[in-house]
Amino acid sequence: QVRLVESGGGLVQAGGSLRLSCLASGRSFSTYAMGWFRQAPGKERELVAAMSRSGGGGSTSYADSAKGRFTISRDNAENTVYLQMNSLKPEDTAVYMCAAKQGWRFGVPTLLYEYDIWGQGTQVTVSS
Repeated sequence: QVRLVESGGGLVQAGGSLRLSCLASGRSFSTYAMGWFRQAPGKERELVAAMSRSGGGGSTSYADSAKGRFTISRDNAENTVYLQMNSLKPEDTAVYMCAAKQGWRFGVPTLLYEYDIWGQGTQVTVSS
């Protein structure tokens, strides 16, 4: 059973950058589609970025607010997925969590309910 642990959150000034990491335990990480979600106070959880499993077509998906600023990537040898966040804005402030979807062969799941394994989250705070 895979478990996900996020790290890399913190306080950053607007315009700065952070790189979040999600370490997955388990034996089949490369077969999981992976996503990053965030949830701000008073708002629902939303997709930030997602990518297909290894060999699943190399697809990625980004929220409109993240396009051009955020990049999702994975290192299968390290069982880790990353979210590089540049040009951060105060509205990016949220708890960020990674998620995995088992058995998604091609493309990327983009809806919250499609994911079945979740990390605990890491806080990102962007000051103005």
